[in-house]
Amino acid sequence: MLFSSLVFVFGFLPTALAGYYVASKIGHRVARAWLIAASLVFYGWWNPAAVTLLLLSILVNYAVATLIMATESHPRLQSWIAAGGISANLAALFYYKYLFSVMGLANYLVPAIHDIEPIVLPLGISFFTFTQIGYLVDCKAGVTRDRNFLNYMLFVTFFPHLIAGPLLHNRDIMPQFADRRSYGVSAENLSVGLSIFAIGLAKKCIFADPLSEWVASGYAHTDGIGFTDAWTLAVSYSLQLYFDFSGYSDMAIGLARTMNIRFPVNFNSPYKAQNVIEYWQRWHITLTKFLTTYLYTPLAIAIMRWRMRNKFGINRPAQRTFNGFVSMIAIPLLVTMTIAGIWHGSGITFLIFGAMHGVYLCVNHALRVFRTREPSSRMPAIMGRSAATYLSVLAASVFFRAPSVGDAVHVLTGMTRIGNVVATSITHAGIMQSLHIAVLYSIIWLFPNTQQIMRRFDPTLEEVTIQSGLRLTWTPNLPSAVMIGIAASVAILLLGGTTEFLYFRF
Repeated sequence: MLFSSLVFVFGFLPTALAGYYVASKIGHRVARAWLIAASLVFYGWWNPAAVTLLLLSILVNYAVATLIMATESHPRLQSWIAAGGISANLAALFYYKYLFSVMGLANYLVPAIHDIEPIVLPLGISFFTFTQIGYLVDCKAGVTRDRNFLNYMLFVTFFPHLIAGPLLHNRDIMPQFADRRSYGVSAENLSVGLSIFAIGLAKKCIFADPLSEWVASGYAHTDGIGFTDAWTLAVSYSLQLYFDFSGYSDMAIGLARTMNIRFPVNFNSPYKAQNVIEYWQRWHITLTKFLTTYLYTPLAIAIMRWRMRNKFGINRPAQRTFNGFVSMIAIPLLVTMTIAGIWHGSGITFLIFGAMHGVYLCVNHALRVFRTREPSSRMPAIMGRSAATYLSVLAASVFFRAPSVGDAVHVLTGMTRIGNVVATSITHAGIMQSLHIAVLYSIIWLFPNTQQIMRRFDPTLEEVTIQSGLRLTWTPNLPSAVMIGIAASVAILLLGGTTEFLYFRF
């Protein structure tokens, strides 16, 4: 079930909210049970059989978490249990997401190996698997001690984040469900949540979806693509992905807020970033934090411990040496970002996408470590850094979207054929596409993001930072209601042609 579908907007959502508010009058446990039931219906709407896998995953991980918490006095045993639980999650993820591709490669290299049938990828498996891996690690660290099974089920299945994030920590969300103020109707939270949801719906239906047909057609015919078409294609996809994921993130935050729950921010104007380090601090923020906490940091610490045991330095001067920089910074970054790329998909294009961002991050960190003066704070320098960052991200996004490495190479090659620019006939479709792209760029660069618009009402768990540009602010008054109403009405009129969210594929 899509957030941007008629059945969700006019059927599921009103029913889920009304049921939650009524159940809250009966009791908090009843309200939590209602949300679990509603979330399972939401998840099973496409494929009811997938609910079995989700429930099995929950039961196994809850059992492992219980064992982890019960063996605190036996650290070695606890570590083995945690490692086994994490390995089981990764094995399930590998089976459903990567086995078919790996077997296909093996069959190509060794033809004697028999083909296997394609495996249907359960919706959202990457997200609910990573969510539960994080929970197991938190249990091992003693951060999470809640042993209530109903609470655990709600934490994993809560429908606003179940399919495509944000990746949540139990310590951030479940204390809110333990607060009696999270139950019942709050006029402020309902109006704020629905307004955020409407903004996200508008981003998806009005801004992102009209680009989908152009992008799909372009990537289906990349051979011999010219300079203008290649740039238009690459830019169109970067904008589609931006507003699609931004819209989804807004809708998830808004939905949770209607039930008096605040989510962490997951998208914060990443195309305004001045370097790729900052870009990943703004794009898919909860995934970045997850990979940093559970992969990059442990790997970097292990390398530093190895260096200490072997009498190598780990201080700032040591990082300025070639070997120190490579071992303590470059290797953890490249490993983390390559895995981040593979997390998005099993194709070689995703591996290249992750590796490219790993290289970008290494270059950025090298500039920070080895440069002798701070970067200029003048506007031309800031604009230049932002443009360079966007172009780097744009090149990597070609591999992220292309059906094959060959298609990606065709597009990138076309983008370099500046000598082949030829005059093309002006068509109505071409004019509309150009205007659409221009409008989207102006929104990205000139307008505040949703968190900034809603900043007076603490839309997310984090503090909202104010940036230069138009200072639009949502307030509960008639002008704001009219603007939100217009945006929601236009988006609803376009619901019939809505495509799935791009991150649903991952």
